[in-house]
Amino acid sequence: MAPQRVPLLVGLVVLLAAACTTTDHDGAAAPTATAPASGATAATTPAATAAAPTSGAPVEGSWRVTYGWAVPATSARVTHQVRVPVTPAPGEPLPVLVEVRFGDHPAEGFSRITFAFRGPTPSYQVGFVPQVSTEGRGAPVELPGTAYLSVRFDPAQAHDARGVAMADLPPSRIGYPTLRGWAAAGDFEGHLSFGLGLRPPAGGTLPVRLGEFTRPDGTHVVAVDVRRG
Repeated sequence: MAPQRVPLLVGLVVLLAAACTTTDHDGAAAPTATAPASGATAATTPAATAAAPTSGAPVEGSWRVTYGWAVPATSARVTHQVRVPVTPAPGEPLPVLVEVRFGDHPAEGFSRITFAFRGPTPSYQVGFVPQVSTEGRGAPVELPGTAYLSVRFDPAQAHDARGVAMADLPPSRIGYPTLRGWAAAGDFEGHLSFGLGLRPPAGGTLPVRLGEFTRPDGTHVVAVDVRRG
Protein backbone atom coordinates (compact mmCIF):
# COMPACT_ATOMS: atom_id res chain seq x y z
CA MET A 1 0.00 0.00 0.00
CA ALA A 2 1.16 3.56 -0.70
CA PRO A 3 1.29 4.66 2.98
CA GLN A 4 3.76 1.85 3.71
CA ARG A 5 6.19 2.97 0.98
CA VAL A 6 6.73 6.47 2.39
CA PRO A 7 9.11 5.48 5.25
CA LEU A 8 11.11 3.30 2.86
CA LEU A 9 11.49 6.13 0.35
CA VAL A 10 12.52 8.55 3.09
CA GLY A 11 15.12 6.05 4.32
CA LEU A 12 16.58 5.66 0.83
CA VAL A 13 16.86 9.43 0.42
CA VAL A 14 18.73 9.70 3.74
CA LEU A 15 21.13 6.89 2.81
CA LEU A 16 21.87 8.41 -0.60
CA ALA A 17 22.54 11.81 0.95
CA ALA A 18 24.96 10.26 3.43
CA ALA A 19 26.79 8.37 0.68
CA CYS A 20 27.31 11.59 -1.24
CA THR A 21 28.98 13.35 1.69
CA THR A 22 31.00 10.77 3.64
CA THR A 23 34.11 10.87 1.46
CA ASP A 24 34.35 14.61 0.79
CA HIS A 25 35.85 16.49 3.75
CA ASP A 26 38.01 19.00 1.89
CA GLY A 27 35.42 21.74 1.68
CA ALA A 28 35.81 21.90 -2.09
CA ALA A 29 33.41 21.40 -4.92
CA ALA A 30 34.42 19.00 -7.67
CA PRO A 31 36.58 20.75 -10.30
CA THR A 32 34.14 21.57 -13.07
CA ALA A 33 36.19 24.25 -14.81
CA THR A 34 39.88 24.00 -15.63
CA ALA A 35 40.28 26.86 -18.07
CA PRO A 36 42.36 29.69 -16.59
CA ALA A 37 41.10 33.21 -16.24
CA SER A 38 42.77 36.01 -18.14
CA GLY A 39 45.46 38.18 -16.58
CA ALA A 40 47.70 35.38 -15.40
CA THR A 41 49.86 35.97 -12.35
CA ALA A 42 50.93 32.40 -11.58
CA ALA A 43 53.75 30.36 -13.05
CA THR A 44 54.92 26.77 -12.71
CA THR A 45 58.05 24.84 -13.52
CA PRO A 46 58.16 22.25 -16.32
CA ALA A 47 56.94 18.74 -15.53
CA ALA A 48 58.46 15.36 -16.24
CA THR A 49 55.32 14.15 -18.02
CA ALA A 50 52.60 15.71 -20.15
CA ALA A 51 49.75 17.88 -18.83
CA ALA A 52 51.21 21.36 -18.90
CA PRO A 53 50.43 23.79 -16.09
CA THR A 54 47.81 26.48 -16.56
CA SER A 55 47.61 29.81 -14.84
CA GLY A 56 45.32 32.73 -14.17
CA ALA A 57 43.97 35.03 -11.50
CA PRO A 58 41.62 33.48 -8.91
CA VAL A 59 37.94 34.17 -9.46
CA GLU A 60 35.57 34.11 -6.52
CA GLY A 61 33.61 30.86 -6.34
CA SER A 62 35.50 29.28 -9.25
CA TRP A 63 38.00 26.46 -9.53
CA ARG A 64 41.11 26.70 -11.65
CA VAL A 65 44.01 24.35 -12.23
CA THR A 66 47.45 25.88 -11.69
CA TYR A 67 49.44 22.70 -12.39
CA GLY A 68 47.94 19.91 -14.49
CA TRP A 69 48.27 16.20 -13.75
CA ALA A 70 51.98 15.40 -13.93
CA VAL A 71 54.96 14.10 -11.97
CA PRO A 72 57.16 17.20 -11.47
CA ALA A 73 60.80 16.67 -12.41
CA THR A 74 61.60 19.55 -10.04
CA SER A 75 59.36 21.37 -7.61
CA ALA A 76 56.38 23.03 -9.28
CA ARG A 77 55.99 26.64 -8.15
CA VAL A 78 52.97 28.93 -8.47
CA THR A 79 53.80 32.57 -7.80
CA HIS A 80 51.48 35.26 -6.45
CA GLN A 81 52.48 38.84 -5.76
CA VAL A 82 51.68 39.58 -2.10
CA ARG A 83 52.12 43.09 -0.70
CA VAL A 84 53.35 42.97 2.89
CA PRO A 85 51.85 43.82 5.31
CA VAL A 86 48.54 42.50 4.05
CA THR A 87 46.73 44.12 7.01
CA PRO A 88 47.86 47.08 9.13
CA ALA A 89 49.08 46.46 12.68
CA PRO A 90 47.88 44.98 14.95
CA GLY A 91 46.64 42.62 12.21
CA GLU A 92 48.74 39.78 10.79
CA PRO A 93 51.26 41.00 8.18
CA LEU A 94 51.09 37.83 6.06
CA PRO A 95 48.39 35.52 4.68
CA VAL A 96 47.29 33.30 7.58
CA LEU A 97 46.48 29.61 7.32
CA VAL A 98 43.10 29.02 8.95
CA GLU A 99 42.22 25.48 7.91
CA VAL A 100 43.51 22.20 6.50
CA ARG A 101 41.06 19.61 5.16
CA PHE A 102 41.28 16.41 3.17
CA GLY A 103 38.76 14.42 1.16
CA ASP A 104 38.59 11.36 -1.08
CA HIS A 105 37.07 11.50 -4.57
CA PRO A 106 37.04 7.87 -5.78
CA ALA A 107 34.68 8.53 -8.69
CA GLU A 108 37.12 11.12 -10.07
CA GLY A 109 40.17 9.00 -9.21
CA PHE A 110 42.00 11.29 -6.79
CA SER A 111 42.37 12.29 -3.14
CA ARG A 112 42.71 15.92 -2.08
CA ILE A 113 44.17 18.01 0.72
CA THR A 114 43.36 21.71 0.91
CA PHE A 115 44.98 24.67 2.66
CA ALA A 116 42.74 27.69 3.32
CA PHE A 117 44.13 31.18 3.91
CA ARG A 118 42.73 34.42 5.25
CA GLY A 119 44.18 37.20 3.17
CA PRO A 120 45.64 36.88 -0.33
CA THR A 121 46.80 33.57 -1.76
CA PRO A 122 50.51 33.08 -1.05
CA SER A 123 52.96 31.60 -3.52
CA TYR A 124 53.44 27.86 -3.15
CA GLN A 125 55.86 25.16 -4.19
CA VAL A 126 55.17 21.42 -4.36
CA GLY A 127 57.60 18.63 -5.20
CA PHE A 128 58.74 15.11 -4.36
CA VAL A 129 61.63 14.89 -1.93
CA PRO A 130 63.61 11.99 -0.39
CA GLN A 131 62.78 13.34 3.08
CA VAL A 132 60.59 16.18 4.34
CA SER A 133 62.52 18.37 6.77
CA THR A 134 61.42 21.09 9.18
CA GLU A 135 61.95 24.78 8.38
CA GLY A 136 64.92 26.31 10.13
CA ARG A 137 66.19 23.23 12.01
CA GLY A 138 66.17 20.76 9.11
CA ALA A 139 64.98 17.90 11.32
CA PRO A 140 63.33 14.95 9.52
CA VAL A 141 59.52 14.85 9.57
CA GLU A 142 57.97 11.44 10.18
CA LEU A 143 55.37 10.52 7.56
CA PRO A 144 53.62 7.31 6.53
CA GLY A 145 54.09 5.81 3.07
CA THR A 146 57.03 5.31 0.76
CA ALA A 147 57.10 8.63 -1.15
CA TYR A 148 57.05 12.16 0.21
CA LEU A 149 55.69 15.41 -1.13
CA SER A 150 56.88 18.77 0.19
CA VAL A 151 54.32 21.61 0.20
CA ARG A 152 55.64 25.11 1.01
CA PHE A 153 53.89 28.48 1.13
CA ASP A 154 55.47 31.95 1.17
CA PRO A 155 54.89 34.51 2.42
CA ALA A 156 52.52 32.90 4.91
CA GLN A 157 52.08 32.02 8.56
CA ALA A 158 49.81 29.87 10.71
CA HIS A 159 49.80 32.01 13.87
CA ASP A 160 48.59 35.39 15.05
CA ALA A 161 50.62 38.30 16.46
CA ARG A 162 50.80 36.56 19.86
CA GLY A 163 52.16 33.36 18.35
CA VAL A 164 48.89 31.46 18.81
CA ALA A 165 48.14 28.86 16.12
CA MET A 166 45.16 29.89 14.01
CA ALA A 167 44.48 26.84 11.84
CA ASP A 168 41.77 24.22 12.26
CA LEU A 169 43.69 20.98 11.63
CA PRO A 170 42.48 17.43 10.94
CA PRO A 171 44.14 14.19 12.16
CA SER A 172 47.58 13.54 10.67
CA ARG A 173 46.68 10.01 9.54
CA ILE A 174 44.59 10.10 6.37
CA GLY A 175 44.62 6.48 5.22
CA TYR A 176 43.40 6.87 1.64
CA PRO A 177 44.77 4.43 -0.98
CA THR A 178 47.75 6.63 -1.96
CA LEU A 179 47.42 9.74 0.25
CA ARG A 180 48.36 8.23 3.61
CA GLY A 181 49.05 11.16 5.92
CA TRP A 182 50.30 14.69 6.40
CA ALA A 183 52.36 16.69 8.90
CA ALA A 184 53.35 20.27 9.60
CA ALA A 185 57.01 20.97 8.80
CA GLY A 186 57.45 24.53 10.01
CA ASP A 187 56.14 28.06 10.42
CA PHE A 188 59.31 30.10 10.25
CA GLU A 189 60.10 33.61 9.01
CA GLY A 190 57.26 33.77 6.53
CA HIS A 191 57.70 30.21 5.26
CA LEU A 192 54.99 27.67 6.00
CA SER A 193 55.77 24.03 5.22
CA PHE A 194 54.01 20.67 5.21
CA GLY A 195 54.80 17.12 4.19
CA LEU A 196 52.51 14.54 2.59
CA GLY A 197 53.14 10.83 2.98
CA LEU A 198 52.19 8.86 -0.14
CA ARG A 199 52.07 5.23 -1.19
CA PRO A 200 52.48 4.92 -4.97
CA PRO A 201 51.60 1.69 -6.78
CA ALA A 202 54.41 -0.85 -6.77
CA GLY A 203 57.10 0.38 -9.14
CA GLY A 204 55.01 3.39 -10.15
CA THR A 205 54.81 7.13 -9.64
CA LEU A 206 52.00 9.38 -8.52
CA PRO A 207 50.90 12.34 -10.65
CA VAL A 208 49.75 15.39 -8.73
CA ARG A 209 47.59 18.37 -9.61
CA LEU A 210 47.41 21.81 -8.03
CA GLY A 211 44.45 24.14 -8.03
CA GLU A 212 42.90 27.19 -6.40
CA PHE A 213 39.49 28.57 -5.62
CA THR A 214 37.94 31.29 -3.48
CA ARG A 215 35.08 30.55 -1.11
CA PRO A 216 32.11 32.90 -0.82
CA ASP A 217 33.50 34.16 2.52
CA GLY A 218 36.68 35.32 0.75
CA THR A 219 38.90 32.52 2.05
CA HIS A 220 41.51 31.52 -0.53
CA VAL A 221 42.09 27.78 -0.89
CA VAL A 222 44.99 25.88 -2.44
CA ALA A 223 44.30 22.24 -3.29
CA VAL A 224 46.82 19.42 -3.79
CA ASP A 225 45.34 16.43 -5.60
CA VAL A 226 46.97 12.98 -5.69
CA ARG A 227 45.97 10.14 -8.00
CA ARG A 228 44.44 7.20 -6.13
CA GLY A 229 46.36 4.61 -8.15
